[in-house]
Amino acid sequence: MTRYPYLLFDADNTLFDFDRANRLAFEASCKVFGLPFSPELMARYEVHNNACWEMFDRGQADKEFIVVERFRRFFAELGLDADPVAANDAHLSTLSRCAFPTPHSVEVCRELSRSHRLFLITNAVASVQRGRLSRAEIRPYLEAAFISEEAGAQKPTREYFDYVFSRIDGINRDNCLVIGDSPTSDLQGANNYGLPCCWYNPRRAALPEGLHVDYEITDLRQLYEIVS
Repeated sequence: MTRYPYLLFDADNTLFDFDRANRLAFEASCKVFGLPFSPELMARYEVHNNACWEMFDRGQADKEFIVVERFRRFFAELGLDADPVAANDAHLSTLSRCAFPTPHSVEVCRELSRSHRLFLITNAVASVQRGRLSRAEIRPYLEAAFISEEAGAQKPTREYFDYVFSRIDGINRDNCLVIGDSPTSDLQGANNYGLPCCWYNPRRAALPEGLHVDYEITDLRQLYEIVS
């Protein structure tokens, strides 16, 4: 008997190597304004980027606001009179063309799709996610992608998972597994909705207090034993 026949995978840094894509996208934004790329400069941008996405996860701002706001704050710190909208456009355009897989994600999706139903659950910008999926090696193995913009709600809210569950026949809280890297969206979302969850944690980060995790893995191939 198949355990957890419904698998709900996060996208960024779970199935897609977002860090690699994000660096290329930031480099593209820098080129728009003639900024010399450096790891130090990107680290300064990431402070604002992460803070804005945390606002989004908490429901304090919508996606359209935060994707521009991160660049507005970054340029303000640099004292640069630059257009954050143009920077964001370059960033998202590059991201949409970057479908780099994480280690073993293609193999794992291919193998598990033979016995399980695989779905993508993501807060990523819809145009970016659809662009990546059209190029992704994992695309044939996913039945559907549930993108927060199209759902009208985002992880970790219950409303987002209501949307997902309403569109998958046969799924229930006992026969599915949420798999993701983010404590604030994936794990918190699973906890909020009463779903089993697996934390993909290749960096071996510490689990934030107050979260429940059923499984923790550092390699996606460890899923075989968990779900079979």
